[in-house]
Amino acid sequence: MLTIKPTENLTGLTISGDYWDLDDIIHAIYEVIGEEKRYFHYEGVRQRLLSFCLKLRQASKGEHHIDFVPNGVNKETKKKMNAIIPERNIYYGVNFLLPELIFAALALNDFISLYKKTINNSEWSIAVTSVRKFQALVADAIASFMTKEHYVAFLTRLHTKSPLFHQYATQYVDILNLEYLSLSKEERAAHIASFAFRFLAEDETYKVLVQQLLGVTSISKQSFHEVELTFKYPEEDTIVW
Repeated sequence: MLTIKPTENLTGLTISGDYWDLDDIIHAIYEVIGEEKRYFHYEGVRQRLLSFCLKLRQASKGEHHIDFVPNGVNKETKKKMNAIIPERNIYYGVNFLLPELIFAALALNDFISLYKKTINNSEWSIAVTSVRKFQALVADAIASFMTKEHYVAFLTRLHTKSPLFHQYATQYVDILNLEYLSLSKEERAAHIASFAFRFLAEDETYKVLVQQLLGVTSISKQSFHEVELTFKYPEEDTIVW
């Protein structure tokens, strides 16, 4: 069973599950976001989601965290079945910075809308159902850090502002990642709601970023996502999760 839980220091969220749990959400995201350039104005967001999936795939190969989780089998069960059965399953886990994971969950809303308009409008789509479950797990993980009023306002804003990430400057995710990473545990707990809301509104930081990108792309004729900005992330093994 896929689980998403806050890390000890609220640095991010841990996605955990067995191989097939991770494989399922990876393939569901692949299906929903479509092939390269299918949704031209979402290519930067799509590439960011592909990087997210790559990290999940690495996790499914045991390249991040491995846990042994009780599976319900006990001595009595093995005795009744007269078989040697493991009492724990292998779960693979990986950490994501909180703004990064919130962005992924929100951005998939746009892709679901595009997918249903152009590919498969069925209410029984397995891919959409898997992605919706993933989104619900992310929402549940951050809900405890919001007041009821803030959470309702967040969901209302999410469902009324569409599309959210058309021609989006995804470098803004890096800005929020680093800003969030610089906070203390107490500051993170107090500001999780505000970081989530910042993806639903173009604040001054985002507007300044867009103006900078426009200055570059007006000359280079690149798309926003093709402009490489330098962001200094700490080495992952030095991050206190």
